[in-house]
Amino acid sequence: MDSDSTVTSLEENTENFCTNPTRDILAEGITNLFKPTIERLDERVASTIQLQAELRGQLDALAAQLRDIEKAQSQIPEFADKVKELLNVKHKVTVISNVLVTSQERLTGLHKLIEKEQRRRQALLDSALSTNIS
Repeated sequence: MDSDSTVTSLEENTENFCTNPTRDILAEGITNLFKPTIERLDERVASTIQLQAELRGQLDALAAQLRDIEKAQSQIPEFADKVKELLNVKHKVTVISNVLVTSQERLTGLHKLIEKEQRRRQALLDSALSTNIS
């Protein structure tokens, strides 16, 4: 190649690139532009990692509590049969209560009919006595 060539070598471009003040200013500007966002992102990632560790600890504690509850429940007697019996008794009491209310209503009605019949008979008796006396 001849010395008047316009093609530059890689070494020459590397030297120019490394000492280029415009490039340094642009790089610094881009870095300053993205730096706050990157720092916030980094803080949030660190916070998320910390929160995940705390959550893991809470989940471990919850798992331990659930195991304790499960152990405690295995020691508690089964109440399902007793609850079923109580529900059956409650149903029977409700039925009996309804029967008693109906019986009370019938007795009240019967009592009214008896009083009415007694008044009618008393009126007949009074009328017969008054005709016999006269």
